[in-house]
Amino acid sequence: MAQLQSKLKRGDEVIVITGKSKGQSGKISRVITATNRVIVEGVNLVKKHVGQREALRMGREPGVMQKEASIAVSNVMLKDPKTGAPTRVGYKVKDDGSKVRVAKKSGTELDTVKKAKGAAGKGAKTTKAKSK
Repeated sequence: MAQLQSKLKRGDEVIVITGKSKGQSGKISRVITATNRVIVEGVNLVKKHVGQREALRMGREPGVMQKEASIAVSNVMLKDPKTGAPTRVGYKVKDDGSKVRVAKKSGTELDTVKKAKGAAGKGAKTTKAKSK
């Protein structure tokens, strides 16, 4: 299976748009790019039976525990910071050359993906003249 890059990243607030957890929202705690899946806090909870030996290894009580299962990236959408509705994610290159993630519905800038190159002052290379 091909590894695809997701436009979503850890810490993004998302809404589940299909499946048994449809309509629920939460923050992404982990992105699994190898299988195109994400784990969202408090969403898609499954029950896992923990036996005596596994419980000792994990340092917890044996019995039934709940944990978050992964969800396909196609089944979640970013929650628009302005309106709270599901929105797609796009990219925009600013005049200074920096690349930012943008919510398509409201046009709100989410975060900077790539900083501008050749910013004056910071990180500018200086060459020293060699003296003989």
